[in-house]
Amino acid sequence: MQCAAQAAALTIGAPLVAQAAPALVGLAPKGRVIGGGFVDDDAAAGHALRDGVTVPTGPRTERAVSVAIVGGGIGGLSAAWRLDARGLTDWTLLELGTQLGGNARSAEYPGLDGLRAPWGAHYLPVPDASAVHVRELCRELGLLSPAGEWDETVLCHAPQERLWQHGRWREGLDPLDAATAAERRQFAQFESLVAEWRASGMFSVPSAQGHAVREEARRQGGAAGRRAAEVDALDRLTADQWLRSLRLDAPALRWWVEYGTRDDYGASLQQASAWAAMHYFAARGDEEQGPLTWPEGNDYLVRALTRRLARRGDARGRARLQSSSPVLHLTRRGTGWLLDTPRERIIAEAVVWAAPLFVLPRVLRSAVLPVRIEYAPWMVANLVLDRPPAERGAPMAWDNVIYGSSALGYVNAQHQQLGTPQTTQLWTWYHALTDRPALAARQQLRDTPWSAWRDHIIADLQRAHPDIAQRLVRIDIRRWGHAMARPVPGALARVQALREWEPGPRLFMAHADLSNLSLFEEAQWHGVAAADRVVRALQ
Repeated sequence: MQCAAQAAALTIGAPLVAQAAPALVGLAPKGRVIGGGFVDDDAAAGHALRDGVTVPTGPRTERAVSVAIVGGGIGGLSAAWRLDARGLTDWTLLELGTQLGGNARSAEYPGLDGLRAPWGAHYLPVPDASAVHVRELCRELGLLSPAGEWDETVLCHAPQERLWQHGRWREGLDPLDAATAAERRQFAQFESLVAEWRASGMFSVPSAQGHAVREEARRQGGAAGRRAAEVDALDRLTADQWLRSLRLDAPALRWWVEYGTRDDYGASLQQASAWAAMHYFAARGDEEQGPLTWPEGNDYLVRALTRRLARRGDARGRARLQSSSPVLHLTRRGTGWLLDTPRERIIAEAVVWAAPLFVLPRVLRSAVLPVRIEYAPWMVANLVLDRPPAERGAPMAWDNVIYGSSALGYVNAQHQQLGTPQTTQLWTWYHALTDRPALAARQQLRDTPWSAWRDHIIADLQRAHPDIAQRLVRIDIRRWGHAMARPVPGALARVQALREWEPGPRLFMAHADLSNLSLFEEAQWHGVAAADRVVRALQ
């Protein structure tokens, strides 16, 4: 989400520093004092754009560039990366927040030897051969060797996952512990469906390739055309309706499928399209050796990429990456564009819009979004513990999930570290607000005090860690009001409408919203595609 900024260094037991809300201190249920607070998410700046910002009338600098990129998430950074690769280096990137990365930002904890922890996206599935641009980037960053071997230090170490179920932790996330024969038959039926759809080629990452396969099948007609029509029919149902139509009603299976829709889309079974639910399972290979992960999550990729992009300036030698630079107004000028920010006016031959699509009509009055996109609200909390809590069953893993929880569990930021484990722990806890409509969930996110979220987090974790309240030192919370596009039914029609949308000449869209899927691969795909269109337009 572009309208969010990264808090700077956070110190255990001390107030949050630059860009963060004042520290709060509260008593856990057992009386232990826990510090923390809400991290500044730049909501004020985002709401100012929503409400209409007046462009400053005072003197400002003016500069010209070939390309202006609006939005510093993965889409914008990927567009910049591709422009450099194509030899068009005279660009500037404008990001509203104080740090680049979109929902892949991270926080630093100096008290833990500078360890970082994610505020959002925390892993990258190992890309297969179809994700050509992801693999190219990984090769450039030294993660993938010329021989096709992955750097073992960034492949998720074992144990990767564990699930709390029936009063103990056990390795793996499939909830089949003590499952009945009937429940296992339903899981087998579901896995058979996934295998069929995977083999069809109509589900892929990036999703554009699967869409192309489906559209070609529709043109062919016959059995292939009927298969394509079945995919279209999936997208007219919610995941809940689809599972019920197949009599797949085992609670463990429904939890398993919903874990996927909440994890990738911030959506419940009643919210997510059945197409999106199947995409989660069928768009990737059934045997994945990863994922790739780092203590700071995908901010590792952001930071590595920004270091490369910052090595050179624009055509006049100026820095190309500009944070704290919201675009307040976008105006057509001749064959190009004027972009007004609080500090300067930029004259660009072309614009790449890599911010969330709903923001564009706020700054370009002539733009009319052709579809309605629902955005999922999330809350992410970084938890500092002075020592590990009591455990029962399988040992700590990278991803730790509690069966039946409304949250998605927690990731251990220290999992990829080698050497002697530290006593102090740093976990990232994830919660997509799916129990009410998106607007009401955003209001809940805004209005609920930090102390109430603190108690909610403690209550959630106490099921697996009864002594968690006596171990917590700090809880820092980031609220993401518009974290990601939610693929409710009709996603395929929205994707098609956005593909044909042209809000202005030489104005190119480059955001994962175009796929209705908030995935690294989708954002990168659209950033690269937009850069290629820019090069063709300016040649």
